[in-house]
Amino acid sequence: MTKLTSTLTCPACGHQEPEAMPTDACQFFYECKACAVLLKPKAGDCCVFCSYGDVPCPPIQDARAGGDPTNCCTPAGHAG
Repeated sequence: MTKLTSTLTCPACGHQEPEAMPTDACQFFYECKACAVLLKPKAGDCCVFCSYGDVPCPPIQDARAGGDPTNCCTPAGHAG
């Protein structure tokens, strides 16, 4: 079953915030509610949830459940 909430952890200040994830799009930016740093996906990740969340985004969860380890927004074998 796909989880729709992920707790994001800010790499700058360590603040953790649970957030609802979109099911039909990748979220590229997130502003930390504690220090206002703008989070962006790490190289090879499709969104901030895959980079900083405790649960990856729904498209990645669905791909992994189906046995596909690839990134939802990047062709297989390409790391951005």
